[in-house]
Amino acid sequence: MHNLAIDAHLKGYQVTGTDDEIFEPSRSRLAQYGLLPKELGWAAENITEDLHAVIVGMHAKADNPELLRAQALGIKVYSFPEYVLEKSKHKHRVVIAGSHGKTTITAMVMHVLKICGRKFDYLIGASVDGFEQQVSLTNNAPTIIIEGDEYFSAPFDATPKFLRYQHHIGVISGIAWDHMNVYPTIESYVTPFEEFADATPKAGSLIYSQDDHIASVIGAKERADVMQIAYQAHPHKIVEGITYLSVGKKDRVRISFFGEHNLKNVSAAKAVCNRIGIDEEPFYKAISSFKGAGKRLETVIEKANFVMFKDYAHAPSKVLATTTAVKRQYVERKLIACLELHTYSSLNVDFLSQYNDTLNTADQAIIYFNPKNLALKNIPALSNEDIRKAFDHENLYIFDDSEALKKHLLALSWHNKNLLMMSSGSFDNLNLAEIGQLITQKI
Repeated sequence: MHNLAIDAHLKGYQVTGTDDEIFEPSRSRLAQYGLLPKELGWAAENITEDLHAVIVGMHAKADNPELLRAQALGIKVYSFPEYVLEKSKHKHRVVIAGSHGKTTITAMVMHVLKICGRKFDYLIGASVDGFEQQVSLTNNAPTIIIEGDEYFSAPFDATPKFLRYQHHIGVISGIAWDHMNVYPTIESYVTPFEEFADATPKAGSLIYSQDDHIASVIGAKERADVMQIAYQAHPHKIVEGITYLSVGKKDRVRISFFGEHNLKNVSAAKAVCNRIGIDEEPFYKAISSFKGAGKRLETVIEKANFVMFKDYAHAPSKVLATTTAVKRQYVERKLIACLELHTYSSLNVDFLSQYNDTLNTADQAIIYFNPKNLALKNIPALSNEDIRKAFDHENLYIFDDSEALKKHLLALSWHNKNLLMMSSGSFDNLNLAEIGQLITQKI
């Protein structure tokens, strides 16, 4: 929402907005453009008859006083995806969906299109090198690349966002149950992806992961006049810790990202680019300079025989993919993998079993959670025994105090080891760069 506000402001619109809480980096970015509300909270008097439209985020409630006021005054009210569709209804729309990988695939496609000099709009949930904003909606770009998530569109619209974008080219990167506060069963979670695939129009394209069981079942279903494209991990080689894409019989393309999941992502991005007119040669030339999406396997610090990574991984499928990727890339090093349980699903004992075996490639596994988050989300207390049973790792440490976690990390020997920190939160504002510096001073 804050990125949409900034984009509208840069396009010349007069933009105001409200929220009950504004976190970083949203706060600083809004302040940079003079869009930060003077006060937190909502008030009906903020909505006046001279407004052309109101855009409502998914976390607002149906009884929000500003929403009720806008409806009473007959002002046009958009959900986030409805507004994006309104601004892109004459464009060729590419929507990239999936439980994991969608941000990186979207970022890869954006990077390639920019390198190739193509005009396009975009919407992505992470920062990408070479792009100042995470949303761009213009009048003249013929194509828009959208990262489409499965959350509800608005408090008055329980339609998953990715259905509202009405794609011409759709991607399903993989399906693994998540967001149990919205989808209480795996069946209820899968249904929107089936609807997404079925919504692919005639002469449209559906691109899906052949290696993901649920995605492949949905993607392979017969659909008249729809081009269905299955993809797998791109052929590759790892030489002295560097990954190369295998192209043809002899050629190799060096890339800076790694991991089986990212090799699947690059195949998906290649399929998308092919459908919108990017040939293989310019694709490979462009992808060789792709550095990754923000917060996805970012290197915090690197020294001989040690790398510290941070990653946005939090759902089980993401944790498994990221942990496995780091271990396989550095097979000669031990791996310490630390996961923060931060989301509603991950803190719920009824969902925890989904994490079984996800950290098994780590030589030491660490779980961190803040009990205060359980209270804030109105979730019953989580015991260490619940966590041990769920993860079933023979070398597991559990912390509910961030300073104790920091102390543990600094007490370890780090020669010939890697550290992977995974969270959609911040480990309660732990300074990961500082920890990395202190570790390297000991090596």
